Amino acid sequence: MASSTLKGSCLCGAVKYEVSGEPKFFFHCHCTRCRKASGTGHASNLFFQPGVLKWLQGEDHIHAFKVPQAKRFTNNFCATCGARIPRQAKDSDSVMIPAGSLDDPAPIEPQARIYSDSRASWSCSDDLPVFPGSPAR
Repeated sequence: MASSTLKGSCLCGAVKYEVSGEPKFFFHCHCTRCRKASGTGHASNLFFQPGVLKWLQGEDHIHAFKVPQAKRFTNNFCATCGARIPRQAKDSDSVMIPAGSLDDPAPIEPQARIYSDSRASWSCSDDLPVFPGSPAR
């Protein structure tokens, strides 16, 4: 895969970033931690490896929560709006990007649903109707 450079930001725009490197994986993760961190049925994460994360703005707004019993799970977020933002694993050349934080199109498509045994029973049903916007009430 060719090297890519992408830009992204948080919901309020206080934090802006750029990530460069090789997009390796794009997963929808259904593990309990990702569901709780995202507040949804899964987290959609893009992994660059090797990757370099550069903060363009708002580095002082970045907060992190490390799950104490987890070896690697850390949730980086904007202290102003709470939106998830990327993180560079310590002592690693891997960057994890919450796909929804990207301002640019993802260079690869999702490849798999992971930790599907942890999927919530209500998550990602393909039997639901689809609307281009909010359904009329």
